[in-house]
This record gives sequence, structure tokens and C-alpha cells, in this order.
Amino acid sequence: MSGDGGGTDETGAAGATGAAGAVRLTPGEVTDAATRPLAHEPVPDDQVVAGAPTTAYGELDVSADGARELGVWEMTPGAMRDTESDEVFLVIAGRATVEFIDPALPAIELAPGSLVRLEAGMRTVWTVHETLRKLYVAP
Repeated sequence: MSGDGGGTDETGAAGATGAAGAVRLTPGEVTDAATRPLAHEPVPDDQVVAGAPTTAYGELDVSADGARELGVWEMTPGAMRDTESDEVFLVIAGRATVEFIDPALPAIELAPGSLVRLEAGMRTVWTVHETLRKLYVAP
């Protein structure tokens, strides 16, 4: 890394770095979150409900104080259970159903444009019908 504040993240994408080397979006530059390369990994066996889904994520930006993260997350078709963190996300590609196990809430259908808030500790089952990609903001 040079001394100009530039760096790369785990996908090799260039951007500015902030405190403690956190990746930052470069002001005035476009980042294509819809096509950003991501490295997929299999969902752990104890979380798989159906199929052989994989997930991937890439951090896009971290607030200067380190309190907030902006990233992109993707899941391939299949189903998995998860325990959520606090986040707000916007679906940018794909289709999925999210069932809320605890607390018990009505299932939601996700499609491009869906904006959702999750709270830490929610237990969910994600069934992805078409590879799902979302932008997330997490405190």
C-alpha cells in the first residue's frame, strides 16, 4: 500500500482507506455494487435448510468513526437459517422469501427495490429463488 491513502479490499477493488485501514468509497467515483466481484463460500451445514447455497459479502465503506459499515451481500439459490444482526438492506438483484421464526412475523417476499430493517437476534430462514444481492448498512 502506498502512502496516498489508497488500498484494495478482499476483492481487489481500489478505494481510499480510513482509520485502521478500513476500506472507504472514493468521493466522486462510481462503485457498481450490482457487478462487484464477490468470493462465495458454502453455507455451513448446520445452517443449510435446502439445496447447497453459498454466500459472499464485500465491505464497501466504513464510517470515519468505525460505527457503521456499508457492504454488499449475496446468496445463491437454496435455503438457510440465520440469526440476524442490526441492519437495513436494499435488494438490488434476485428474489427470495424470508420467514421470521423468532419473533414470529409474517414472511416477506424480496425483489429489487425491497427495503428491510432487521434487528439483532431475529431468527430467520432465507429461501433464495434467484441469486439475491443486497446493499446493507450495519451499525
